[in-house]
Amino acid sequence: MARLNPRITADVIEANEFPELSQQFNVMGVPKTVINGVEELVGAQPEARVMAAIRAALSQQKGTDA
Repeated sequence: MARLNPRITADVIEANEFPELSQQFNVMGVPKTVINGVEELVGAQPEARVMAAIRAALSQQKGTDA
């Protein structure tokens, strides 16, 4: 998705090389996907689940916008 839309960014962090980030995000399995800091997915997920998490994160973000 990040390749198709310039408004979407993605970062890949090697959990073993950055233990402080692993602790901060409570990484217990990989891959771990964090969406806008509010939704998290662990392990390989089907596209429908990823899209549901993105929608949930966006709706939570809209609820906090002033």
